[in-house]
Amino acid sequence: MMKSRWIMGVVLSSCLLLASCDDNKAPAETQNIAGALNISEPTAAMDSPSNEALITYEVTRNYAMEKADLLTKTYDTNSVQYVLIDHGRIVVSGQSGKNDEQGQKPLTKDTMYGIGSTSKMFTTVAVMQLVEQGKIELDTPVVQYIPEFTMMDERYKQITPRMLLNHSSGLKGSSTKNAVLFEDNDTYAHDTLLGQLAGQSLKADPGAYSVYCNDGFTLAEILVERVSGMNFTSYIHRYITEPLGMVNTKTPLDSPDTAKMAGLYYPRYAGQLPGEMLNVIGSGGIYSTAEDLARFSQVFTGKEEEVLSVKSAAAMAQDEYKTSLWPDDADNSLEYGLGWDSVNLYPFSEYGMKALTKGGDTPLYHASLVVLPEQDMAAAVVTSGGSSTHDQLLANGILLQALKEKGTISELKPEKSYGAPVKADMPESMLQYSGIYGATGTTINIDITEGGVMSITSEQPPNDSAGIYRYSADGMFHSSDGNVMISFVTEENGRTYLWLRRYASFPGLGQMAISMYNAEKLQPQDLPAETIEAWNKRDGRKYYVLDEKYTSIAYLTLEAVTIDLNVSKQLPGYVLDKRITGPNSAVSELQIPGSKGRDLLGLTFFTQDGVEYFNLGGFILVNEDAVNPFSFAKKSIVTIPPDGYAQWYTISDKDGGKIVKVSMSQNASFAVFNAKGTCIYFSVIGGQDQVELPAGGSIVFAGDAGTKFEISTQ
Repeated sequence: MMKSRWIMGVVLSSCLLLASCDDNKAPAETQNIAGALNISEPTAAMDSPSNEALITYEVTRNYAMEKADLLTKTYDTNSVQYVLIDHGRIVVSGQSGKNDEQGQKPLTKDTMYGIGSTSKMFTTVAVMQLVEQGKIELDTPVVQYIPEFTMMDERYKQITPRMLLNHSSGLKGSSTKNAVLFEDNDTYAHDTLLGQLAGQSLKADPGAYSVYCNDGFTLAEILVERVSGMNFTSYIHRYITEPLGMVNTKTPLDSPDTAKMAGLYYPRYAGQLPGEMLNVIGSGGIYSTAEDLARFSQVFTGKEEEVLSVKSAAAMAQDEYKTSLWPDDADNSLEYGLGWDSVNLYPFSEYGMKALTKGGDTPLYHASLVVLPEQDMAAAVVTSGGSSTHDQLLANGILLQALKEKGTISELKPEKSYGAPVKADMPESMLQYSGIYGATGTTINIDITEGGVMSITSEQPPNDSAGIYRYSADGMFHSSDGNVMISFVTEENGRTYLWLRRYASFPGLGQMAISMYNAEKLQPQDLPAETIEAWNKRDGRKYYVLDEKYTSIAYLTLEAVTIDLNVSKQLPGYVLDKRITGPNSAVSELQIPGSKGRDLLGLTFFTQDGVEYFNLGGFILVNEDAVNPFSFAKKSIVTIPPDGYAQWYTISDKDGGKIVKVSMSQNASFAVFNAKGTCIYFSVIGGQDQVELPAGGSIVFAGDAGTKFEISTQ
């Protein structure tokens, strides 16, 4: 979310990206990274504004420069901006990396980056401002403010603004159609949200538990607009960015100057990309700088009460995640407040400090803001490329170095581990936890032997090597290096969860902690023969997206605009995490708090003119059987039909190697993919007048209804 499968990945949640505490926050559960064991107590020293004038922050500045360079050299980051603010003063600020291939566009402190889901903090502050004015009550149903908000599920009438901000609304997830575009600020995703929700049901009772939800914040954006009478962009400028002097904070509706944006690159596509625009602004569409985010952080340390009161800032930092369906307390980087990803961020909890964090990932930009309200300090990191996880770790490190340099802490604590497994006899009752478990867009196979060895493998290709864990004397399963500890919990709702606790170390950057219900046990079901036959025909078939806009970033990779349907071989009655409910339908019924139960959208198939399609979260996809080889003659024409659907074709061996040139209007694009699914040409990016066709590849033409593509070959 983010990132080659971002568009369809958000829908299926194979990855993510608007969300800062997405699945990107946690590396693959089967991967183990070594960590240290010893823990020491710090000696706290009080710092005061009078002492701070004597501090040079030289050690912290050097640390930040070194680690920023590490991001660009080791962690797939193109460029990075970082800032430390202490008691209202920006004391460390810098940048590293490339901004363009020619070196003609220097990085500066004013270079803007997409901040992704860090935008949610602006939405939260806007709602809280209206609460302070008595225009919104956090616990009054949203329908009282947005009368046209309706859903198929009557429980929607119970959804409150608080539930939107703490991810407990029960909304399905992310409406991302036409949301992430190249230099195109089309407001489709915002404008159609209420219509999308009107055709949906809820996945849980409102308020039952918190699970990451982008649509909740787009709905909160609309709430701000309805109550204030202003569009969201105008509102945040008047009441947030202008009072705080955030002159380099924009939204797509400001039509920001792309020359002032950080350069974008994609690993499998040569050259620099056009500017990215994420058009669900309240959920993830704001652009800013590290220094502007540092100014924004002052709202949460009590320095900017004209923007938000100390009382409201404190209310945002309360434990909103603690419902009955949440794992017991453990070191963690995911514990929701209002807007915040975590209000008790590790490793600052090790020092007895309250730390708040919010990060964000778009397909190409990433960001993290970490605030220590009691220390009146914050760090912000924004990057092109990389991930919000790496950004958060750099922000953590900058803050810890500054705290040590100031004498607030005497030393940095070593990394932690749960310890290697201690041999013990496993009770026979543990065998009941073997089976197939589901999380958003995936299923995993858990096998536990009588000897206390547990293996975890993915059901979906590529089937990576098994993660191996051994039963230990503490009643848990441990990885051999001690960084992962797994147990099983059956909650009051009768569902059984795999509880993953993990310390993940990133060489040179630090360690993060994860504690979450990582998957839910699924039960097999019997299906009528007719239903089984219908789904078996789809097993292993590829489906192509037809209605993503021609400027969509999704066309950068074939995997982002196609889905492979794989019926479970080990769990009768399921396709991915979705329970098959009939010959043409399947639904996901997971109830997992945190991030592993997000974006639960069903599949609905239909046939038109003998061609099979299906609807997934508003996207329309077509069966590969309808995608035929294109006959490339000297002159050919492709026309977008009245329904506006993109036209997909395969490239035969006989056409491989041909050189094609395509003429079309501005409201159109085409993309060419090789046999491996790599995009070798996307006309929105351009860079060449003609393209060599790859044998075994594919080509797609997208545009407004009636658009004509004139194709000539050499």
